[in-house]
Amino acid sequence: MTILTPLFAVFGIMLLGTLVQKLKILPVDTDQVLNQYVYYIAFPAIMLIALAQQPIDEILQWGFIAGYSTAMITTYLICLGLSLLVDPQQHAIAAIRALNATFGNTAFIGIPLLIILFPQQQSALIAAAIASLLSVLMFAVALVSMELAINTQRQHHAFVIITMAIGKNPIVIGSLIGVGISALEIKLPPGLALMIQQIGNTSSPCALFAIGMVLAKAMRYQKDSKVFSLKSVIELSLINLFKLVIQPLLIYFMLKSFAVTGDYLIMGVILSALPTAASAYLLAQRYNTQASSSAQGILFGTIVTFFSLPILESLVRTHS
Repeated sequence: MTILTPLFAVFGIMLLGTLVQKLKILPVDTDQVLNQYVYYIAFPAIMLIALAQQPIDEILQWGFIAGYSTAMITTYLICLGLSLLVDPQQHAIAAIRALNATFGNTAFIGIPLLIILFPQQQSALIAAAIASLLSVLMFAVALVSMELAINTQRQHHAFVIITMAIGKNPIVIGSLIGVGISALEIKLPPGLALMIQQIGNTSSPCALFAIGMVLAKAMRYQKDSKVFSLKSVIELSLINLFKLVIQPLLIYFMLKSFAVTGDYLIMGVILSALPTAASAYLLAQRYNTQASSSAQGILFGTIVTFFSLPILESLVRTHS
């Protein structure tokens, strides 16, 4: 199966969500309800059961973890440095730009895409789980950077902020429970395992449908926004160049250097080449920093991915 088939399925569900939102068939806040359901219930369930049913040795893909995290950190630091070079005093803006260039939608788009592209392979969920956990860590780093730059009256130390950000993440909690069950070789009762599996199976269509609804709102926001200049076009283009091209290339070479080959190499590149996750926009909105450009960048990146991802996937399959 070529990647175009699952891409059409993924973007088809997203398009359906966009149309439903535009036609106002469902309540206007349906996307928020779906997002909360997927984030707090469905994704933790699919991560838990996928990891719980795998041997711990299969989960601990140290080469994949090392290569993927090294490339992400490198991309983040390069973007942070370039942003500070242009705007030396704007540390909060630099953090958001760097996050937009590294924090891919490995959960809401990555999991459905890999499930379709690699059917019946638990390794797809393992790769997505690792990438999602590492992305959460990068999000926590950006969150601390924002706190240090903006909130001078913060009540917690940077380490505490990172710990709280990671510890409160439902996907992290579900994944850690799954890893714990696997490590302890606990056998879940068949009925309970089936229940968790069925809940987890709803994550993909619900997540993609919700993204489509969110993009419909973003397009309306973009249409109403008057802030659109040559500088913003250059900024969005550079951020998406790092996110959709440079980071995947870095991850390809880093994974190869850690002896990662085959499907895990292909999955790593695909996961790293996904558009920026909406959580980056939510963080920008929370701190009132680069919210407009983040929304525009996510919309732009999602459209470009439909063309860039097949090219990258073809290249990595040829050279894997």
